[in-house]
Amino acid sequence: MRSFIGRDILSLKEFERAEFERVFEVARELESIARKRRNSDLLKEKTLLTAFFQPSTRTRLATEAAMHRLGGHVLGFADPKMTRAGDFYQESMKDTVRMLEYYADVIAIRHFQQGAPAEAAKWSSVPVINCGDGWGEHPTQVLTDLYTIWRWTGAVPGLTNLDDLTWLCVGDMRMRTMHSLSYALTQFGAKVYYVSPPEMSLTEEFKKELEAYNPNYTEVSSVEDCVSEADVIYMEPVVQPDYTKSRDERSGDVGLTPKRYQISKELMQTKGKRNAIILHSLPRMDELPSNVDPTRHSYQWIEAFNGVVMRMALLALVIGDGILI
Repeated sequence: MRSFIGRDILSLKEFERAEFERVFEVARELESIARKRRNSDLLKEKTLLTAFFQPSTRTRLATEAAMHRLGGHVLGFADPKMTRAGDFYQESMKDTVRMLEYYADVIAIRHFQQGAPAEAAKWSSVPVINCGDGWGEHPTQVLTDLYTIWRWTGAVPGLTNLDDLTWLCVGDMRMRTMHSLSYALTQFGAKVYYVSPPEMSLTEEFKKELEAYNPNYTEVSSVEDCVSEADVIYMEPVVQPDYTKSRDERSGDVGLTPKRYQISKELMQTKGKRNAIILHSLPRMDELPSNVDPTRHSYQWIEAFNGVVMRMALLALVIGDGILI
């Protein structure tokens, strides 16, 4: 297994199973700090810089909260319009990163251009963490999701690890979360059902790339056709912004979600497994009605808490100078 010290976290494509498990174990070690709402001093001499060229609520704040929980320092920007990096000046990623690297020990970057974090990593002498790149990947979110499931499996009779699970992925399969999740699940032999509108299905290019990992998946037209088999339901909206823009401003009605891509309380009561759980990285629309929240299936708030825990683990591993070895 490769060392995490000084490592960029850009993609889950090349993550090995042992690396997933190492990150999960560290997250479990650090979880109590976040649960007690206390700050430690593990990274008291380190600084995180968040460079978000695309809007974010959960990812940016969870990453910053993680650094605070570890006793570190945080600086950065959440709106590129408030900086002179890129934008009107068309500053290159090379120039931007060569400047930012002097301000911190690690850079967490979100960008509307696919591949931008990888480009940043080429020029940075400090680790770069991909917090979402256009339609590319979102490794920190999917590590959060997998950690949530990893913790859950230990409490369910008959489920001992991620290999035993059947997943139902609903939404836009072009999404960066779906890409990262698809790569990750090949390491655990999971069975996956994908449900999406035809224009949002897995692209032929992505399927061709995924085939090299010997995945076990089936594309289905409606959630009703496979929800009864699902242990984990992973959701994204089918009403989507344009992720190739720094911000997608739209007015008026953006449309509603067709029933075949919705997970409702009634559907779970009539067809869902009793112990099945639902994940949603948020924000949500009508694809997951709020009346599902009080049910045993709803795990998106646990998932949100784990977003801080997982990013604590990644920061501690990457810039902790071996403190967790």
